[in-house]
Amino acid sequence: MNDSESGRGRTAPEVVRAEDAAATRAAGLRFAERLGPGDLVILSGGLGAGKTTFTQGLAEGLGVRGPITSPTFVLARVHPSLTGGPALVHVDAYRLGGLAELDDLDLDASVEDSVTVVEWGEGKAEVLAEGRGGHYVVRFDRSREDDVREIAFERS
Repeated sequence: MNDSESGRGRTAPEVVRAEDAAATRAAGLRFAERLGPGDLVILSGGLGAGKTTFTQGLAEGLGVRGPITSPTFVLARVHPSLTGGPALVHVDAYRLGGLAELDDLDLDASVEDSVTVVEWGEGKAEVLAEGRGGHYVVRFDRSREDDVREIAFERS
């Protein structure tokens, strides 16, 4: 029985393989078709796994202003829409010590109107989805010897 059948509101993960950075960007571009204002996407995976590269494709799919770079040192960047769609709020939670520091970013002010993507957010950013109908978790596994990324998409 999968999680959605057990009543916990989760779907079984969909997994795609990405052989290189271009395929990782393409996966983000396709994933953007699912997203709209108020959606939260939490990205999980090791250093160099493809989280920012995926977000570049997602941003292209959303039609937002770039460039999309890792927000590690600024913690959060807002990329306004160029097409009348939702803005992209790109957050890096790697250096955040916990929920209090995430709360200090005041993301609640923009989460309803934007697509919010949080790198390194698993275990921290889920609170942003409370009362909003769930969120997506995208996990990146680049542990294979052939350097292929496996990207698992799950709706919680």
